[in-house]
This record gives sequence, structure tokens and C-alpha cells, in this order.
Amino acid sequence: QLRLVESGGGLVQPGGSLRLSCAVSGYSLEYFSISWFRQVPGKDREGRLCTSTTVSSSGNTMDYTDSVKGRFTTWRDNTNNTVYLQMNNLKPEDTAVYHCAAPELFRKCERDPRFYDFWGQGTQVTVSS
Repeated sequence: QLRLVESGGGLVQPGGSLRLSCAVSGYSLEYFSISWFRQVPGKDREGRLCTSTTVSSSGNTMDYTDSVKGRFTTWRDNTNNTVYLQMNNLKPEDTAVYHCAAPELFRKCERDPRFYDFWGQGTQVTVSS
């Protein structure tokens, strides 16, 4: 069973930075695409960024939304089975619970959360002065 565990969330002032980690266990990370979603209470989960598996895809990064372009970056370390989300110039509207998630084995990045079978428990990010 694939297991994902996020860490690195916290309270940060507007304009600050945070780096989230998604530790993957149970299988080798290289076989899975990993997406970052965020969820605000009362709203649906929204996809943000994805790093695709290098086994069946090009290994590129998918950027789902204009709101994080130029501010958020994701990359993978297959050796350490970890995916990272670097968030810079954070804004109050970035406040949410951030989850990493994986679809089935070898599947490419998907924006729709319904394609994802494996989810981490989430880590809270709060941007406030």
C-alpha cells in the first residue's frame, strides 16, 4: 500500500516562504505522479502542481493554476522517495490544508482529484500577519 505523509506546514507572514515535503513509502516514488492539492473548509480540493512519473511520462511538472505560477514550485527526489513543494511570496488566500496525492501506478498527472487513490493526511498552511 502506498503511503504519503506531508510535513512542513505552519504559520507564516504574507510574503514569506514555506517548503512542504511529501514522504512516500510502500513503493518506489518513480512509478507515481504526485500532485499537490489544497483545501479550504467548505470548498472542494483544488489541484495546484504535479510532478509526473518518469517511468511512463516525460517527468515534467504540471502547473494547474495561474494563481501560483511564479510562486510555487514542485520537484521530486526519487532517491529519497520525497516530493517537495516550495511556496514563495505567500498570500493570505494561500491559507489551506495542503495534501499530496497519487493516482494509480504509472498514471500521468491529472487535475481532477477523483483520479487520485492515495492521499496524505494534510498539513496546515496559514498565511497571516
